[in-house]
Amino acid sequence: MKKSKTIFWVATTIIILWEGIMPLSTLLFAPEQATVGTRPLGYPDYFAYALIISKALGVIAIAFPKTPEKLREWAYAGLTYNLIFAFISHACVDQNFWYMFLPLVVLAILAISYIYSRKILKNRN
Repeated sequence: MKKSKTIFWVATTIIILWEGIMPLSTLLFAPEQATVGTRPLGYPDYFAYALIISKALGVIAIAFPKTPEKLREWAYAGLTYNLIFAFISHACVDQNFWYMFLPLVVLAILAISYIYSRKILKNRN
């Protein structure tokens, strides 16, 4: 059980930093940089702001242990869709291998977080 919790928290901490804190800190401390990732892909500026807020809310739902299970599932699903569509956007628009590869790496870390959250929940019951 301790090993599962450790793996879960390491993976989840990476997700919290990458999907929550980094975008939110960009919005708060360097708002002129908030659309740097989405503008070259052809998305309107307001999409970047909605994406940042959605990521932050998803990370909060995943990180807090008292989050209702249904809400946590939706948060994992939302972050998964975000990463899949980031891969697709980069594959269709700029076709840069590293830009396409990074969302898949983060998706793998998110999957580890999800798998181990399920193991912890199963062991708790």
